[in-house]
Order: sequence, then C-alpha cells, then structure tokens
Amino acid sequence: MAATTDLDPIQTNATPNPPPNKQIFILSGQSNMAGRGGVLKKLHRWDGVVPPEAQPHPSIFRLSAKLHWEVAHEPLHADIDTKKTCGVGPGMAFANGVRERVGTVALVPCAVGGTAIKEWARGEKLYEDMVKRARHSVKDGGEIRAILWFQGESDTSTEHDADAYQGNMEAFVANVRRDLALPSLPIIQVALASGVKYIEKVREAQLGMRVENVVCVDAKGLELQEDNLHLTTQAQVILGQMLADAYLTHFAPPLKSKPST
Repeated sequence: MAATTDLDPIQTNATPNPPPNKQIFILSGQSNMAGRGGVLKKLHRWDGVVPPEAQPHPSIFRLSAKLHWEVAHEPLHADIDTKKTCGVGPGMAFANGVRERVGTVALVPCAVGGTAIKEWARGEKLYEDMVKRARHSVKDGGEIRAILWFQGESDTSTEHDADAYQGNMEAFVANVRRDLALPSLPIIQVALASGVKYIEKVREAQLGMRVENVVCVDAKGLELQEDNLHLTTQAQVILGQMLADAYLTHFAPPLKSKPST
C-alpha cells in the first residue's frame, strides 16, 4: 500500500555531497518522465502519496535546478518542470531498483512536460540545459551510466511529426553521445502508453530503433489517469521497475563473484 511521506525538505537538503564514485542517470523527456502520478488535476496540486518503492534512501541523490546535490525525494522534477504540478515519476522507483547493484545513484532530472522532440534538438534550450546539467554532474567524480528517456506524446498529433520521429530520435542519440564524449552511452527509452491520432507510428519508431546501446521498454497497458494521458502513481512505480530491470539486464557491470572458500 502507498504511504504518505512526511519528509522535512530542509532536513532532506542538509546532506553531504554524493561520493565521487556515484553512478549518474539522466532523466529526460516530457510529462510522464517528469511525473504526474498523484497530481489532482482540478486542484493543481500533488496528493503527497509516495509508495514504498519510491521512498528516499541515503544512497540516492538528485541534482537540483541550482546544480546542487541533495538527497532525492519525490517530486524529483519540482524545480525543473516548473510550469506544471509535478508528482511521482519513474525515477525514484528506478533508483531503488538499481542501488543495491550499482551503489550510490545520482539522478539528474531534465524532463519538461508538453515538449516535442524538435525542442530537444541540439541548439535548443532544453537540449543545451540537459547537456549542461549532465556535464556538471561529473565535475566532482562519477560516471554517467545512462539516459532514461520518456517522450513522444507531443509528436503524435500530426503525421508529419510522427513520420519524423525516428530520424529525430536517432539524431538526439548521436548528438548527446558526441556532446558528452560518451560514444556508447546507453539510452533506455519508453514506448508510449498514451497519445493521439498517430501514436502507433511513434510507438513503431520507438520499438523499432536499431541503434547500438539503445533499448526500449513498453509502457503500453500501464494504468492511466482520468485524462488518458498521464500514468498513475502505481503505474509510474511499475515503469521505474521496468527501467531498472532493463538497465540491470543490458548495461550494469557484472556482479563480482565471491571467492570460494
């Protein structure tokens, strides 16, 4: 059952920086990555319910909008996606799903609701802000392990945008790898759970990408809120666990075997 968190934000922020061997994950895309789980749309506020799988942990950090590290807690994107009310996204469930395997997890929230993929092209503000934040995240050590990408709902309205999606996504992958000097950087993208007229064209592009170290998890069938667009809190938890499984299966360093006695 979900439990309401009573975290004191002042207490949460007054923490040391993560260790230099932190494992960094970039969270990017639009509203379902930023998180709308538990957002009461008519009241424009979040219900404050944080499931056990998304609870804070001393080994999970986030990079704030002001480029300061702090212990991560929901809503992860509150100071990033500032024009909308943020709630639970997949990031904390993902982090809790990988931390026992990878150690200290450092999340870099970058997602902004209502954004089309052309707004994530090199030279555009969202893209450049993401790259800036990613570069800053490694200033004091650590490795960028993957980008978690959930975007595309805004590209399902017209056939032109849907047809262009695969080429735009492939360009995004190539550009971000080049700009971060990480030619094999893993990208875990989410195939859409919701959209409008041309959703299947965008999903086909997402599921059909054949680019090295790009894998896709499918959100189709996860529970949606009444708006038929945003994932519920519990659906976000499931998605975070799917992303964690994908990372551990495809990209995590192998477990070190214990020496036999």
